[in-house]
Amino acid sequence: MLYKIAHILRDKLSWLWDIIEWFNGVIFNLRYGKKIRGFSFKTIPDGYEIAPINKIPTSDLVTFFNNQPEDAFMYFRPHGFDTKSIRLLQRNKAFLGYVLKDKKKGTIAGYCFNRCFSHGQGFRGRMVDVDYRGKGLGTAMNKILNEVGFGIGLRLFESVSKDNVASYRSALSASNVKVVKELPHNELYLEILPD
Repeated sequence: MLYKIAHILRDKLSWLWDIIEWFNGVIFNLRYGKKIRGFSFKTIPDGYEIAPINKIPTSDLVTFFNNQPEDAFMYFRPHGFDTKSIRLLQRNKAFLGYVLKDKKKGTIAGYCFNRCFSHGQGFRGRMVDVDYRGKGLGTAMNKILNEVGFGIGLRLFESVSKDNVASYRSALSASNVKVVKELPHNELYLEILPD
């Protein structure tokens, strides 16, 4: 039910969604901010570094999304990818967004996030750069999202299309999952379970 309401607000009433996200961010920060500030990652893959999106220039993130092929967005539409949308996410305390950067090249190899809610739930998502596909980074980012999400005490969820084979396999290989509900369009609503 929450999933449906969130998508209606985001897609049809974006101005109301922005207000709710701001308010949620304030409450989330009061409840989880100290845990997040004290958190450090342990599962970063070799050759990469992780950075919160608020430490990355907005233009670099917009360029990352603009450089992805159209098929990358077939199953991935969690937010806008323009400058204004990215800036809102960078300021949102309840949007735990990260990039995985290639240490040698200095380029963004992947993007991942837990969209969190003040009542203790998070919804994870990720995108691997087209030039880094097939290297296990989707699975690595799922583990990163699990680490931070469970590390601060959230219940984690994700929706994934069975037609998006790479993302579906990544979700299953990185995590213990429980199918909460089958959604339209061959999608599954998953709860991610702690190991």
